[in-house]
Amino acid sequence: METRPYVPWDMMNSFMIDVFERYGVPHDDAAICADVLLESDRRGIESHGCNRFKPIYIDRIEKGTLLPKTEIEILKETPTTVVMDAHNGMGMVASHRMMEMLIDKAQKVGMAGGAIKNSTHYGIAGYWADMAAKQGLIGITGTNARPSTAPTFGVDNMMGTNPLTFALPTDEDFSFCLDCATSTVQRGKIEYYARIGKDTPAGMVVTHDGGTVTDSAKILDMLVNGTAALAPLGGGPGDEMCGYKGYGYAAVVEILSAALTGGKFMKDLTGVSPEGKPQMYRLGHFFFVVDPDAFMGKEIFKKTAGDICRALRASAKAPGHDRIYTAGEKEHLVWLERKDKGVPVGESVQKEMTGLRDRLGLNYRFPFEA
Repeated sequence: METRPYVPWDMMNSFMIDVFERYGVPHDDAAICADVLLESDRRGIESHGCNRFKPIYIDRIEKGTLLPKTEIEILKETPTTVVMDAHNGMGMVASHRMMEMLIDKAQKVGMAGGAIKNSTHYGIAGYWADMAAKQGLIGITGTNARPSTAPTFGVDNMMGTNPLTFALPTDEDFSFCLDCATSTVQRGKIEYYARIGKDTPAGMVVTHDGGTVTDSAKILDMLVNGTAALAPLGGGPGDEMCGYKGYGYAAVVEILSAALTGGKFMKDLTGVSPEGKPQMYRLGHFFFVVDPDAFMGKEIFKKTAGDICRALRASAKAPGHDRIYTAGEKEHLVWLERKDKGVPVGESVQKEMTGLRDRLGLNYRFPFEA
């Protein structure tokens, strides 16, 4: 049962926009960024929602590793492709522009693909894939990130959590949206655990000495100083649990995110210079959009996808379990539960919100202050 206080969606949205604007983000760009962050909370993906508003976005603007104004440059464009340079601006703003362009292209010619270089954190990958699914299109995206994941048989944090994400339209009330990292756990989840004082489950982190570490705050420090790394999806450091599969998919995302644009990769994405000073992250993202009308049609695709999901849910349940879910279903259920209540916020986020409000002189009184 939820015990944290709720903040109404419209209030949280307005607050985020106001804060972003005070930090130099243009209003329309701020609205995009706020919506992406709140979509995480709507889906129950709290590791990427308002929990990250200050530490990932506001703090980075203050440090100068994220530029509030996004100067998008089109490096190359064809009828089916786009390559952008985000020039270290808001990754969410550049990604929104990219998806708008690719959706338009795919609706005209059947499919389109694009990539962005010199970008920054673009929020949940599912937001971008789902932009396509909401138009009856197939959306695919991935991004590299600051190094945190070790390769199979390795202990060094070489690649990011590198999500490989698909959103497929169905004839149901929600898309089939598979949005997950190629590591056993994403870095944002450990940040969230550290905020609420929860340990990270054993086996998700690989240490240089082969030991086990579960203290979430300690893990974050070890990821920064390079004495620990996240295990690839499946586990590590060996291949007994088939972690080579997660490692392989992480490498696919790393290659596509960097090679399609000639951008930076792996150890160049730390956000820290060789001298130990903050520097731009220069992330890369890739996107593909496919129109089912170029195949057998949207309605056939959506019904078939829905039939498959319904058949999966109706299959035999394991002892002690009474429900099978398909990708995107749990997130849809969270939204139904939260849509009339608002965003649940813990104590640490409450302090960040009131701190930003007071420092910026904004006129807000939040429900948790009653």
